[in-house]
Order: sequence, then structure tokens, then C-alpha cells
Amino acid sequence: MARWTRFVLRFRWPILAFWLVVLLAGGFATSKLTPLLSNTFTVPGTDSERARTILQDHFGDRSDGEFLVIYKIRNGTAGVRLKLERSIRAAATAVPTGKATGLREAPGGVLYGSILTTLNLADAKGYTDAIRRKLSIPPGAAGYVSGQPAIEGDLDPIFSHDLARGESIALPIALAVLLAVFGLSLAATIPFLFAAATITGTLGIVFIFAHYMTMATYVTNLVQLIGLGIAIDYSLLIVYRFREELGHGGGKDDAIVRTMATAGRAVIFSGATVAIGLALLLFMPLPFMRSMGVGGFLIPVVSLAAAATLQPALLSVYGLRGTRRLHVADWLRRRYLRLPHLAGADVEHGFWARLARAIMRRPVAFFFAGAGVLVAAAVPVFALQLTPGSAQGIPQTPQSVRGLNVLRHAVGPGALSPTQIVIDSGKAGGARSPEIQAAVGRLKGQLASDGEVALVQSGRGPRFVDPSARYEQVIVAGRHEYGDEPAQQFVHRLRDTVIPASRFPADVRVLAGGGPPQGVDFLARSYWTFPWLVLAVLVLTYLLLMRAFRSLILPLKAVLLNLLSVGASYGMLVVFFKWGFGDTLAGLYQFPQIEGWIPIFLFAMLFGLSMDYEVFLVSRMRETWDEERDNVRAVSYGLERTGTIVTAAAIIMVAAFSGFVAGRVVGLQQFGIGLAVAIFVDATIVRALLVPALMAWFGRWNWWLPSSLARIVRVKPSPLAEPRAALRPAGR
Repeated sequence: MARWTRFVLRFRWPILAFWLVVLLAGGFATSKLTPLLSNTFTVPGTDSERARTILQDHFGDRSDGEFLVIYKIRNGTAGVRLKLERSIRAAATAVPTGKATGLREAPGGVLYGSILTTLNLADAKGYTDAIRRKLSIPPGAAGYVSGQPAIEGDLDPIFSHDLARGESIALPIALAVLLAVFGLSLAATIPFLFAAATITGTLGIVFIFAHYMTMATYVTNLVQLIGLGIAIDYSLLIVYRFREELGHGGGKDDAIVRTMATAGRAVIFSGATVAIGLALLLFMPLPFMRSMGVGGFLIPVVSLAAAATLQPALLSVYGLRGTRRLHVADWLRRRYLRLPHLAGADVEHGFWARLARAIMRRPVAFFFAGAGVLVAAAVPVFALQLTPGSAQGIPQTPQSVRGLNVLRHAVGPGALSPTQIVIDSGKAGGARSPEIQAAVGRLKGQLASDGEVALVQSGRGPRFVDPSARYEQVIVAGRHEYGDEPAQQFVHRLRDTVIPASRFPADVRVLAGGGPPQGVDFLARSYWTFPWLVLAVLVLTYLLLMRAFRSLILPLKAVLLNLLSVGASYGMLVVFFKWGFGDTLAGLYQFPQIEGWIPIFLFAMLFGLSMDYEVFLVSRMRETWDEERDNVRAVSYGLERTGTIVTAAAIIMVAAFSGFVAGRVVGLQQFGIGLAVAIFVDATIVRALLVPALMAWFGRWNWWLPSSLARIVRVKPSPLAEPRAALRPAGR
């Protein structure tokens, strides 16, 4: 690390110029990114995806690019249906490949039809406004353009507004914390420069990826808010250590080299643990998860690149003068204002050192108190229910959502995203055979007797039989929205009982597609892969931390404590959303289910983020242990030296995550609460109570790494030290 840092310092001006180009190019790419994003929950290799492909290729029905046009006729209005038919056909001409279906009647004076397209979601949503301009509404009627493309198009500005709102919360808090840590100093600007470069750099790369793969709409919020927290945290730790190293003498460059060899090294390992969890999302067999994984993975990767290059270059430019504190607080104290000292040189008697020694005198009591709180917070996880998504968890004010609600009240929530059963006869004309038609009749009879089924549609027209007559579809509208628990249960009955009981010929393939089956397949495929993701993250993180800590025990402790933090985060999702505590406390959605992507992405993100503070803390403890071979002093010194800075970093991170909570989309609110709870728990209960308690139990075994394992992870071995007194009296 020292050799690399000296190389960076030698070429600091070209490096700064490179990051300036990254900042400008990334900023330009960010302004062009939104139209390329879309939330698509396709599940390759499943029956629902095969059904979707058949419907798209042979019926011209691409559900993710399909617009819904809904008309509400006022009482007393007559003779407008012909005008409405002309209206939807005219609106369809605004979209390339657009084709209007006939209008269908629903109770309450509602007529609705579809504009079918062959466009994907990201392309289709850009035509929403053009359709609305072409939609001529006659007197006596109200018209709405809805469907998934219109909803996504209407939500894009809401995401942007929520992001700006979140940043307006996070940035002032971050500035206040930095000023509290650094005082009135130019050093407080370094983390913001670092964050600006890493966030725009990450979004610039996302912009490139978005041209070649589906990228989720949430990616922009994810990168900007999580990137803000990570970047400021990493830069804060390095700048704080640099100012400390300047006090040890030597030149500016020597202080930078020592800083990067200690705090910089901790940041590299910390960022690597974040990257490991998120990198494994890239192997999820789901485009939505992979796209979120790309955005999430790039955040720590770009942050690590900036920490190794931009950060030492900025420290070199700022130097001693740029990081010097103006002693405003001391001036105020001399005016008899009692301001607290947030940091000081007394590592023996500081608050965190005294807390560490108190815990290490009674480790059993403190451990069970802290662990008991985390276990109690995690227990509600057994009430966790998952949903692939819901239209109820988004703002209800856009025109597309209001139109959807008009249709929902008229035909029921299940009709908005029905199940589409596709029958593949295997040969042209086969769908008309008597055997298949008899089986279709039995299928409709079975469906009609199911309590979840509200409506069954079938027929011989082009909507139900393709031009070759090889394929036929039966449309089934349920009584619940596609992600609700009864709708998911219906899909299992349909596949396991209803379709087999219809006795289709053996060579005929029957596929359940559409909204509910796709949602079930999304959850099933996600959580079939999830345990392997967890196992891989645990193993790789353990090996990485074994190298970082040069210890056999400490990585195991860190991994187990992190699992407790993640469990508490999951449990609090149930408390805040399903049980309604968040609605009472902060006006959040009360929602019975958690969106299916959230637990997986929370684990991948949190296992690295929660490890940040463990790496910062234990790395500092390791330095003291290597110098003094005193476990109590190593723990108290490490906690004292990192206590203030980790607390500051956690406040900034939680402030960044509050940007998700302040938004108006339930999925992002759930994601933000999960992140904030885990970081808060990790920076308080885990770091301040459980870590010192466990390290008191393990004593000298904390620092043991036998030679055989040290060779595997390519570090110097750490022999088992001779026993020392358990605790020296304070002050000796």
C-alpha cells in the first residue's frame, strides 16, 4: 500500500484531472439515464416466461409494453361508444406497432381496452404522453391512459423528486456531522468531492450497461443515496486518520503514506466485503436482481478505486493548511460556553475506553443484554410474508394510477393483471381439435368452481387463438391483486391440481403465465438461489476478514454478529410495515407483505455495510495488539480511537438511508428502513457492547492465526500469545 500511495502522490495532478473528467462525463450520462430504466420482473427458464414469449411472438401481446385505456362515462350520457372506439384507435397510432383492441364493458359505466405493442417496457413508457395527446375524449366521458408503461413513465419524475428530497435530508446532516468531527475546516469538503466523483462515476458506468441490459428504475436512487453514505464514510475515516498522523511528525507525504497503510487498508478491506455480497447478485438468474446487483456492485468498486487514487491525491493538495481546524469551539469555551469535546488525545480515560473496560469486566451480562435485544428484534421475522409487487405501494395521484383504480373498482383487482393459460397443441390447427376443446371445457369448469376466480375469458377469436391455431389462451381474472397471498395460492392450485385434472392430451403443453404465475416464479426462483448466495457470502467474507484481521476467531465472530444484525433488520420490517408501527411513527405505508427483492438485496448489501464498522474497529485494535500484546488495552484503545468516527459515519449512513424512507414508494421505504435499522444496530449494540464482551471472553485467542492458515490467505502468521492479566487497573 505504501508503494502504491507514493506512486499516486507522484502523479497526483493527472489523477485529479482523470477524476474531473469522470465527474463531468458521469454527470452528463446521469442526465440521460432515466429513459433507459424500467422495472421488469421476467423469470427466464420458467413456464410463465415461456407463456409470455408465446403470447408476444404469436398473439402480438407483450404485456410489459401494453397500455390500458380506461373510459368512465357519466350517468345520462348515451351514444358515445363509437366515439370512444375511434378515440382508442387514434391513440394507438401514437406508438410504433401499436394496435388497439376492442372496448370491453365493466359495471359502473366503465369501458376499457388495450393498446398492444411489441416494444419493451423501457421503450414503451416514452410514448405515454404521445398517447395522451392523441386520445380524444368526447363530452360526457373521462379517459385515462394506464398500464405498466404509463405507470412507470408517471413514476419517473416521482423517483427524481423523492431522490432530491432524500438528498435534501442527508446532505445537511452529513455536513453537520463533518463539521462536528473536523471543526470549521476545509477538510469537511473532501468527503463531498469524493462522493461527487464516485456517484457520478458509478452512474456513468450504469448508463453504459443500460444500453445492453435491463436496468431497474430503482438503480438511480440506490446509487446516489447508498453511494453518498459509503463515499462520505470512507473519505471521513481516511481524512480523520490523516489529521491524526500529521500530529506524529514527519512530512505531509509521509503522513499520507502512513494513513493509507492503516485507514486506507481498512477501507479497501471494508469495501471489498461490500463488493463480495453485491457481486454475487450478478449470478442471480433474474434480470431485475442482476440489474440491481450491477448498480450496487459498482458503488463499492468505484469507491475503492477513488479511495486508492483520488483520496491520497486530494490529501496531498489540501495538505496541512487545508485540513487545519479553526479553533472556533475553543474560542467559544473560553467565553464560558460548555461545549463537549468530541475527540481527544486521552485514550486511557475517554468515554469509549472506559465503556470497553466496564464491559470487559462483566462480559456475560453485557453480551446477553445486547444479544437479547437483537434476538427480540429478529423474532418477528417469522411473520414475514413476501410479494412480487403491488400497485397499492406507489403514489395514487398520477393519472395512470387513478385510471387503474377506476378499473379496479369496476372489475376487481385481479382483472388488472390476470393469469393467462397458454395451451400449446404442438402443431398448426391443433388447438381446434375436439380433444383439446373438451379439455379446455373441463379447465373452464374447474376454474369456475374455484373461489379465487372472478372471471374466465376464452373464445375462438384472434385474442384467444393465434393465426396458426397452434396456440390457445384462456384468461383468468382473480379476486385479489396478483401479488397477494390468495393469488399466489391460486397459482399453486392451478398448476398442481386444476390443469392436471383437466386431462389434456399427453403431447399438449399447458403453461400458466401472466401476472400471478410470473410473481410466483419470481419468488420461487429468487429464494431457490438465495441460500447459495448466503453461503457464498459467508465463506468469502470469512476468508477476506481472516486476511484483514490475521485471526481465526475474529472473522467468525464478525460473521455471526452480522447475521444477528441482518435478522434484526428483517424483523423490524414486519414491525414497521406489517404491524403498522411505521405508519404510527412516521406515516409510512402499512403493508401486509414485504417486496420479494428486499430481503435478498438487504442481505447482500448489509453484510458488507455492517462489516464496515467491524473492520474499522478491529483493524485499530489489531494495531495496538501487535505493538503491546495486551488484549484489554487493544480493545479499549481501538474503541476509543474509532468511537467518535464510527458514530459519525453511522449517523451519515443512516441519514443517507432516510432518503429512501422519505420517498413515496413502499419498496424503497422498506429497503431504507431495513438498511437504517441494521446500521444503527451495528454501530451501537454490536460495536459498543457485543464486540468488547466477546473479545473479553476470547482473550489472547482473538489474535491467533496458525501458520498453516496464514499461508493460505498469504499473510504473516499470528502465534498464540502468552497469557496476560485479565484486566489492568485503570491508569496503570
